[in-house]
Amino acid sequence: MSSDAFPPLEPEARIAAAARAIALGTEPDHGLDTLIRLAAGERGADVAVLAAVDDDRTRLVHLGSLGVAAADLPAVELSTAGPSDPFAVAVLERRRVVWPGPDESGPSGELARRLGLARLEVRPLLTGQGGIDRSVGILALGWRSGAKPRDGNSQVQAALADLAAVAVDRLHQAAGAAERRDWSERLAHIDPLTGLANRRTLDRVLELEIARASRQGSEVSLAVFDVDAFRAINAEGGPAAGDEVLRAVAAVLAESVRLVDTVARIGGDEFVIVAPGSGGMTVAARVKGALAGLGEVGGRRPSVSAGVARFPADGTSADELLGRALDALDAARAGGHGSVAVAPGTAGSG
Repeated sequence: MSSDAFPPLEPEARIAAAARAIALGTEPDHGLDTLIRLAAGERGADVAVLAAVDDDRTRLVHLGSLGVAAADLPAVELSTAGPSDPFAVAVLERRRVVWPGPDESGPSGELARRLGLARLEVRPLLTGQGGIDRSVGILALGWRSGAKPRDGNSQVQAALADLAAVAVDRLHQAAGAAERRDWSERLAHIDPLTGLANRRTLDRVLELEIARASRQGSEVSLAVFDVDAFRAINAEGGPAAGDEVLRAVAAVLAESVRLVDTVARIGGDEFVIVAPGSGGMTVAARVKGALAGLGEVGGRRPSVSAGVARFPADGTSADELLGRALDALDAARAGGHGSVAVAPGTAGSG
């Protein structure tokens, strides 16, 4: 790609072209590419780099460039260890800087040497937030030996940088919105305290497993666990101790299952394992054994009682199967700490 890719245009036309690319471009990369080419063409630059600052403000993220090979992109980084480097100065001090300068050892110097540049100008991309300028990235232009920067139109240059700042900030906001959506979606399916599946996810998984087992003529085991003496743990150690026990039990449950099994927390101290097949009792025994070796947590050695039910012997729907497992859990509680009870149709099964 050449900085002369655009024909000569009047200043108003150049700004209009850049604004149109950002406002109407369906692909963000196209708008950024237009800005980069216009900025390079305005100054007659051989190289142009547009990069955004990451959230930690410790490095730059390459968004687009002109005259830079893929192998040279790692040199486009902001290093806070070299605060005199033009890239770092432009971002941190929010001012235009030129290389070569006092420090030639930072990323800008490395990039300039790798590309054979004799001059590199770095302009910060600034947006306003609460009345304070904020650096969102940089626009760097470079010239190889023998080339001279074109004076150009300073107002056009400033306008192109401002448009680039708006485009980069919009990309950052879009990325943040996507991350928030992903996080919200994740939270909708997990228990925030333990990281296990929540009741909503359990219901869906159980329905799918029952439907699959119905088609294949196979079985599904459901084991419900209740932390013994959980009220006493909370009363003696407070909510923090109770949370510590719940997280420890959740970790044991997660480590005691197969990849095809699903572990969920469905209540204050109630957990469920959905296990395709007939091995509900085997799962319960494995969990009990793992907890026995856990040691003291929250001032006590945690244990669980468990109720086990199996599809189709104990129920043919998700609600019916869970209800039978909870009935079995009630029977286990009556038998004392660490007991396991099975629904009538599950007796004698694996």
